[in-house]
Amino acid sequence: MTEDGTQITEIRKRIAFNRLRDHIFWIAGLLSTLVGLLLLFTLMIDLFTDGASRLSYKFFTSFPSRFPNEAGILSAWVGSFLVLFVTALAAIPLGVAAGIYLEEYAKKNIITDIIEINIANLAGVPSIVYGLLALGLFVYFFKFGESILTAGLTLALLILPMVIMATREAIKAIPNSIREASYALGATKWQTVQHHIIPYSTGGILTGIIIGLSRAIGETAPIITVGALTFIAFLPTSPFTSEFPFISFKWLLDPFTVMPIQMFNWVSRPQPQFHVNAAAAGIVLLVMTLLMNAFAIYIRYKFRKRIKW
Repeated sequence: MTEDGTQITEIRKRIAFNRLRDHIFWIAGLLSTLVGLLLLFTLMIDLFTDGASRLSYKFFTSFPSRFPNEAGILSAWVGSFLVLFVTALAAIPLGVAAGIYLEEYAKKNIITDIIEINIANLAGVPSIVYGLLALGLFVYFFKFGESILTAGLTLALLILPMVIMATREAIKAIPNSIREASYALGATKWQTVQHHIIPYSTGGILTGIIIGLSRAIGETAPIITVGALTFIAFLPTSPFTSEFPFISFKWLLDPFTVMPIQMFNWVSRPQPQFHVNAAAAGIVLLVMTLLMNAFAIYIRYKFRKRIKW
């Protein structure tokens, strides 16, 4: 066999080996994905098997009780909704604005490098650290007390780095040609950001926001640290009143509980009936998270449909 024939044979062997390696990696990745999905599906089936029988209208409209058959999650899901509402109001505008500034306006120097490194590090800080920070800052320094406002701001601090990073990554994915075309037509920096950068990056930004809120809704450690109640048999003050201006903010300073803490309270009880209640609450929390993600997908689809490349 000639030297050229030997080289061609070696090249074919190398190509065949690389294809085999690609197939092995594909199979390993597929098996890993299937194992994760199987475990998740098994846990969901077990959760629904234990708690589905407890789900009823009364379960959603009843307060916690010493008697498991009479206990419900009214105060827990209302508290979770209000805390998440405050979290979204605090974290989303600040996080998106910070991401846009760092990516589009901030000069690339050592100061911005330090800020970026610290934001990335804050995204990995344990949640209990945020709880301790909020305890000293919001509870003792600002005197907000053990309230819905404190809990919402605590979770806002927790997800803020995630929102900032998601915003920056979504903006980075936009081709520079769009910016250059906008500038070529005489648009200012803000007009380019407002009419091109933000609309095109909305899908990625929404994904990061929903991931952050999904994490926030299931957090327990920082909420316990700032004083969430494990047993509460009343609702916060109504945000609506019959007198002008017809809106009240007293509910922001009311005590609260949330779904994860209610579940923790029931799981820690020795009676099996309370464990069934915890499983039912877990189903509700899981469905709430899935609905949030479904809403994000819908909004992202609508925005992408409006955008013409």
